[in-house]
Order: sequence, then C-alpha cells, then structure tokens
Amino acid sequence: MTTFLQQIFNALALGGVYALVALGLTLVYGVMKIPNFAHGGLYMLGAYLSYAGLSTLGLGYVPALLLSAVCVALLAALMERLIFFPLRDAPHVHPMIAALGVLFFLEAGVQLIWGADFKQVAEPVPGILNLGGVTITWQRLIVLAASVLAMLGLNFFLRRTLTGATIEAMSQNREGARLVGINTAQVGMLTFAISGALAAIGAALIAPIVSVTPAMGEIMNLKVFAIIILGGMGSVPGAIVGAFLLAFAEVFGGYINLDFAEVIGFAMLVIVLAIRPQGLFRRAA
Repeated sequence: MTTFLQQIFNALALGGVYALVALGLTLVYGVMKIPNFAHGGLYMLGAYLSYAGLSTLGLGYVPALLLSAVCVALLAALMERLIFFPLRDAPHVHPMIAALGVLFFLEAGVQLIWGADFKQVAEPVPGILNLGGVTITWQRLIVLAASVLAMLGLNFFLRRTLTGATIEAMSQNREGARLVGINTAQVGMLTFAISGALAAIGAALIAPIVSVTPAMGEIMNLKVFAIIILGGMGSVPGAIVGAFLLAFAEVFGGYINLDFAEVIGFAMLVIVLAIRPQGLFRRAA
C-alpha cells in the first residue's frame, strides 16, 4: 500500500508536467488550428535555459525558471510572427513542415551551444519528505504544487480576463472574432507566447528529476500529441484529463515491464479512439 500511494504521487507530479505542456499545444491548435510540432523543441529549450540560468548565470531556481519562461515565450511569439503568420493561408501541410524544421533547428542550436551530452539540474530543495511511511521527494512536491498553480492561473486568465475572452472567442470562430474587432494577429502571437511559457515552466519543473538532453523535445512531442488527441483536439479539460491518464498509465505500467511503460499510453490512445474517435472530450462550442 505504501508503494502504491508513493506511485500515485509520482504519477500526479508527472501528470502535472504533461498537463502544462499539453495545455500550451492545445491552445495553439484551438486558436490557430496549427499542429505545432515545434512545441517539443520549445519544451527542450526551456530545460536548457533553466540549466544555463542556474549553472552559468548563478541564478536561483525560481529566477532561472521565470527567465526561461519569458525567453521561450518571446521566442514562440517571434516564431509565430516570422514563420506561421505568413503561412496562415497556405495548405495545412506547409505549417506542419515548417514546425518540424523549427524543431530540428532548435535541437541543432542546443547541441551547438551545450553539446550533445546529458545535463543535470540540481534540485533546489534536496531530500525527501516522509508522510506516514510514504517517501516523497521535495522536487516532486514542488512540481505538483507549481503545476496546479500554473493551471489555476491559466484558467483564471482565460475565464476572468478580457484578453483571455478574446482567445476563447478566436478559438470558437476566428472570422467572427475578426469581424467584431478582435486583433487576430495579436491574439495569435499571445497564444504562442503563452504556449511557449507553459512548455518552459513544465521543462524547468521536471529538469531536476530527469536528465536534460536535446532529444527530450521529440519524446515529449509524441506524448503531448497523444494527450491532446486522447482528450479531444482543442479541448482544455481534455488535455488535463489526458495528461493525468497518460501519467498514471506510464507509472503503473512500469509494474508490468519498464519498457512497456513507454508504450502503454499509446496503446490506451488506440483503444480510446477506436471507441470514441473524437476523443474523451469534445471542444465546447
């Protein structure tokens, strides 16, 4: 029972990171209708920038996380303006190819600057916490608390602010939003910036637990696309539920076989889509 409870907590922490990264991808798809394959590259860059902030600039963990989020958000907004905005009327395959190009460019840039070796980010609060025999690392507790706060903040922004309402309006009807005076170009840039910031925050949170490597973006890409397809393309609640489902499937799938843990989420995706092709949630009208 103790091991079971510990694994539940591990799955919750992992699901929190998956949810942050998947939410950014969901927002971009819901607003721009672009499957942004460069999203994993932004996630990977966020981890490296956090590492650089800690090891090179000598910043604390929280300032390094915030610096990473701001830099990746600015890069994502610039990417939307220079790459995706000119392709807004092009066939759908063109933005997809451009996004893959950005992903490979970011990987090559990171390898050029930091090399291809693994990097390790030190835990800001080392040690473990013992709760009734259940041992929990402080970093996983930080991951869970910070990811929940970030998701609550995003929900408040989308539901309670005028800017968030414009994002919601544009995700429902882009042309209708433009006709009522919403600057769709600015909303697109803002959506990409939020997406990049969420990816960077998720990467900075998980970096002390996993090794930082240039290939981590490609792995995360596969997982978050599985999550948003599982939850329903463009659905924010679906992205959150799908993220935690995948995390629980991976953690408890490791009991069967460690190699099986990486594929169990995709097996679950195939089963769900065979029964419910639109995903678990349909995006609200």
